[in-house]
Amino acid sequence: MSQTTKSYLPHFRHNRQCCGTAVFAPQILKKHSRNVDVIIAFMGFIRFSACVSLTAENNRPDRKTGGTRQKKRQFQVKVRHTQPARLGLIVLAAVWLLACLPISAAAAPYAAMVIDARSGEVLHSRNADTRLHPASLTKMMTLYIAFEAVERGEISLDTKVRISKNAAAEPPSKLGLKAGQRIAFRYLIRAAAVKSANDAATAIGEAISGSEAKFARRMNRTARALGMSNTTFKNAHGLTESGHLSTARDMTTLGRHLFYDYPDYYNLFSRRSTNAGIKEVSNTNRKLLAAYRGADGIKTGYTRAAGFNLVASAERGNERIIATVFGGRSTATRNARVAELLDMGFQRAPSRVAVNKPARPNYTADPGAKPAAGKTIRVSTAVTKSLRPKLRPRANEPANQAVVVATATEIEHDIQSALLEAQSERSGESDSAVVLAKVEAEPEPEPQVVTRISTSGGRHWGINIGRFQSRYAAEKQLLKTALAEMSTLDGTLRKVVKNSRGFDANFVGMSQETADLACRRLQARKITCYTIGPS
Repeated sequence: MSQTTKSYLPHFRHNRQCCGTAVFAPQILKKHSRNVDVIIAFMGFIRFSACVSLTAENNRPDRKTGGTRQKKRQFQVKVRHTQPARLGLIVLAAVWLLACLPISAAAAPYAAMVIDARSGEVLHSRNADTRLHPASLTKMMTLYIAFEAVERGEISLDTKVRISKNAAAEPPSKLGLKAGQRIAFRYLIRAAAVKSANDAATAIGEAISGSEAKFARRMNRTARALGMSNTTFKNAHGLTESGHLSTARDMTTLGRHLFYDYPDYYNLFSRRSTNAGIKEVSNTNRKLLAAYRGADGIKTGYTRAAGFNLVASAERGNERIIATVFGGRSTATRNARVAELLDMGFQRAPSRVAVNKPARPNYTADPGAKPAAGKTIRVSTAVTKSLRPKLRPRANEPANQAVVVATATEIEHDIQSALLEAQSERSGESDSAVVLAKVEAEPEPEPQVVTRISTSGGRHWGINIGRFQSRYAAEKQLLKTALAEMSTLDGTLRKVVKNSRGFDANFVGMSQETADLACRRLQARKITCYTIGPS
């Protein structure tokens, strides 16, 4: 209590009989010493309005003695008719100031939860199942559904979302969206995840479900599917609303699902700042991200009713801990408490443990939701034919000759016949009998053998991209061209051929169609190219 406050208390005690409020004013002031100066400043001008004593001194010449005489006159201000009204105002003012001071002066309920994210094991909990105001931790669910909708094709990241009057009118924290404005869906996600923008969160819900009320129902369906049994959502942003409640346990569960179910999007929560389309925004959790080693998310939240909330995740080595705090008194004290809980988690968690990822919930899209239209990409050099090469017919053979399959018995017979003929020619006697050792059959049947045919598959064509004075220059140009035109030159062989006029840089092992296509594409890039036939 300040010195100014203490100086007022004797006046209240001294005037107890005529000032009714002075009887209980000291007790009120002592109990709420943090706010007493505000009350005194308001009440100071009416401190003695109910009963005031004034003393005036007049110095006048004394006509009889010729001197000066002093005459004291006391004036008693009578305010009997106005006293009840003034006292009522004093009482109402004191009660109103005490009741309407920031709710943060009376700390919000505290709750905490710490788990090993790998296994889901609870390492610490306090009031973890008490239903409290989640504040902007709500946006974790908004973002979870946004990731789900993009993955399932309900909406794309490039979809232009029209901002409604309802979304634009949301109070801060906000991105500053205007009614009627159009912005890409990806920027709304960034603003909600990093800036914790309320207008962006509402716009996300309306873009996916058509209205915030419908989106809230989807949030509740998803919460039940995730096992968040003590959570009820009423909006997409988390501003205080009757019945909009959750628990430290449920929010910890949601944070774990965000990490494991959508790892491709999780990096959003670790960005210190990001481009949100209309401006660069800073992360509301940047202080913890900068101060705590290994911290990489997840989400902050604050309202007067909730206090300072935070779901944080950190990784060190093979260990990952998730800690949740509800009801912090300030950003600094909340971050300090979260750091203590994360330290506790790393101390208690085993170094090695099997990762037990949570099961993803069943898909709970809005009734009648339609997949988003795919993005059409037009390629000017689109292939209109199949590039699969055709087999070239051999000389004196039909084009579609079937592959002959020889069995093991036939092969053995042919070998024996060839040996008999060779031996008869060597001995010169046609009547001599040659005894051959028979190949004993294995107890298991011999696998079938396919006679070898050409595997080139008609890939006898190639292309030439120039003649150079040195082998090094030719190889360099081949490599550069291969990297520039990988789609048609993939699988070809780079070959430098030396002749009397220099070094030719060739790609070989291509079909005629592939060689023609490759040359057309290279010529479009202003690269010299000629096809090389089989001859």
